[in-house]
This record gives sequence, C-alpha cells and structure tokens, in this order.
Amino acid sequence: MPSTRAAVCQMTSGPDVGRNIAVAGDLVTQAARLGAEIVLLPEKWNLIDIDAGQLAGAEPLDGASLTAAASWARELGVWLVAGSVSERSSDGSTTRNTCVVFDPEGVSRAVYRKIHLFDVRVGGVTYRESAVTEPGSDVVSVDTAGWRTGLSVCYDVRFPELYRRLADGGAEILTVPAAFTQATGQAHWEILVRARAVENQCYVLAAGQVGTHATGTASFGHSMIVSPWGEMLTQVADGVGVAVADLDRAVLDDVRARLPALRHRRLGTPERS
Repeated sequence: MPSTRAAVCQMTSGPDVGRNIAVAGDLVTQAARLGAEIVLLPEKWNLIDIDAGQLAGAEPLDGASLTAAASWARELGVWLVAGSVSERSSDGSTTRNTCVVFDPEGVSRAVYRKIHLFDVRVGGVTYRESAVTEPGSDVVSVDTAGWRTGLSVCYDVRFPELYRRLADGGAEILTVPAAFTQATGQAHWEILVRARAVENQCYVLAAGQVGTHATGTASFGHSMIVSPWGEMLTQVADGVGVAVADLDRAVLDDVRARLPALRHRRLGTPERS
C-alpha cells in the first residue's frame, strides 16, 4: 500500500440537527470526490446546543445521525470516523460523547466514548461538559484502510498517556475530532496536535468545529493533518471545508527507523520510598 488519502472536515454545527446532517453529508461527499479513503468529521458534528438542548437531542447509536453517517460510508465507499455525537443513555438522563467508525460497507467497526471531559474556565467562559455527559473508560483503536487507527475526542489531546497507550497498541494514525475554543485553540491547538504526532510517530488527523455557535461560544477551526515527523501536511484555516493529504507508510516506517524513540523507552513503574 504506497499511500492512503485522508480527509478532515470542518463545519459550524448548531441546534438544527437536520441542517447539520446535510452539511456533514456534503463535506463527506466532497472528501470522497477528492479521493479520500479515510474521512474524519469534527466533534458533535450533528448537534451543538446548550446543555438542555444537547441532552434532549442526544440519540442512540442507531439514531438518525449515525444512520446517515453509515449510509455515507456505504454509498461513497469510505472509512468514516464519524467525529462524535451525544449518545443518549438508556434512561435518557445523561449522554456520552461518542465516536463511531464505519467501514465502506456502512458497518460499525468501533465505538469510542470520550474519556476526558472539558470542565474548565477559559476566555471568560465556564464549560462543564460533565453537567450532562459521563466519561468513557476504554482505550479504542481499529483497523481502517489497512492502518491501525487510535481514537480520541477533543480535550483528550491534552493527555499524552492516552496516545502512548494507543501507540503501544500499534496505532499508526491518531484521530482528534474537536470543538476547541478560540482561546485554547489560539494558544495550544497546533502545538498539541503536532506534539501527539511527534512523540508517538503517528499521522494525526484533527478535524475541528469553527466559528460562532448558537450557544454563543466560538470554535477555533484550523483542522489539519500532521505527519509522523510533525509536519503540517494540510489545513482548513477558516470556514467550512475539507482538506486532504496522502498518508505514506514508507514515511512512517522511515521516521520510526531513523529515530526509534518508541523502542528506546526505559521508564517503568515508579518506585515508592
């Protein structure tokens, strides 16, 4: 396999699920027309709303949003990492921030539930994701188009131990669907994405929300694909759009051979005195 084309999709989601689904479908279609075999949507691509609306609009895994995503994967013949959606709990009292991966037949191949929840105050705004969302606990990777792909969502990118576990499990691609805030995005987004690529010697696909949402909050955008050497291969700097890049296994193998940092690790369990 000489190379695989991947795409990151950037959009501005709001409270209108039907509109969000239509925009996401157009972006996935555009990515497929550009030759992408692996396509990544951003975090909460189907719905961004205030807490009450996010809870009310949460869906089961066989709901309208992921049913649409499965159909895009099948009709376009792509591997679709469907960003994340708010997954409704069985009793409807809470949600999970959930990423589902579909194969080119539209079959669900992996489900990852965001582990680290965004409870912070930045840019004068308080975010408390845990108000309506429960954290996941499982580290998840999946084979996509012949590449081992490690899954994460947004705030997870600040926790390098998660990505090292994914790399230890054989990950060659890391996916980061996100809705990074303007304040944190300007300061840290590119640094964090490139760091996760360099330290794990993986390709990183990072797809973000962009612009101002109906909630009054704003997302940074700057969706990107980064090489195992930390080079930015492509970017959607602003606005709604798609960016594609070719993932070359020879490049990944060369980086890992020339600078075998993953094999040079010596730290074990810390001793206690």
